Amino acid sequence: MLTDGKPHGQMNTRQEVFVSKIHATAQVEGKVSADVTIGPHCVIGPDVVLAAGVRLHENVIIKGHTEIGERTEIFPFASIGQAGQIAGYTGGPGRLRLGAGCVIREYVTINAGSDKGDGVTEIGEKCYFMTGVHIGHDCKIGSNVTMVNYSGLAGHCLVGDFAIISGNCAVHQFVRIGESAFVGAQTGVENDIIPFGMAIGNRARLKGLNIVGLQRRGIENARIHVLRAAYRGLFAAKDTLRTRLDGVSAEHGHEPLVRTVTDFIRASGERGICVPEAAVASSSART
Repeated sequence: MLTDGKPHGQMNTRQEVFVSKIHATAQVEGKVSADVTIGPHCVIGPDVVLAAGVRLHENVIIKGHTEIGERTEIFPFASIGQAGQIAGYTGGPGRLRLGAGCVIREYVTINAGSDKGDGVTEIGEKCYFMTGVHIGHDCKIGSNVTMVNYSGLAGHCLVGDFAIISGNCAVHQFVRIGESAFVGAQTGVENDIIPFGMAIGNRARLKGLNIVGLQRRGIENARIHVLRAAYRGLFAAKDTLRTRLDGVSAEHGHEPLVRTVTDFIRASGERGICVPEAAVASSSART
């Protein structure tokens, strides 16, 4: 049965008073804002902050220095904010920030940051993580990201807004997945995937652009055509990637979508760039 908790702060008698609903079997030590629902057998650690409207189903565990954004819903057996899975780690506790309006389904695990990175795992707003998803320590994930059942990110990964990572994908540590990229099911991702790119395979290879994702975001066809031309130029067989990058920037750099891709490649992370199958054999495919 649910019991009514006390609202935080003073309220004018004319205002509607929202109270938290906390099941009698839940163990709650952290800060709980108004209008939060906490189901049976949940465990909320002392350094956890739950914003207004958060809903926790039964058997949710939230530990560490963890902040959960407004209206986020977390389903049974999720484990949020535990220490990163780092063998022999002796560093200090990290932090986790989870944005507003996210949906975290059953058995999802999200680890806090660590001294191996900047100490923070950070997730944007309106993300949807399906059953069994794992997000490792020190990852940075944008908003409106979807991760499908049993996909996982190793530590230090970066994922841009609107990216989709399909079921049973495994993403290597330090990999960057760009804005609106699409990763097909059962893909092993060891290199960075460009914004708007579509990748699949073991190991992942680019298969073109995520046209459907661009159209869903309302991007005009004329802009998509420019992006397609830039994609063809970037992954042509001749010259080095650096040379092709300069050429594409000069010819198509007026288009913001193209600049997003070229800036991503120029930024250059810890991993190489995922390329089409035809380019794999060429050493010029790497920056």
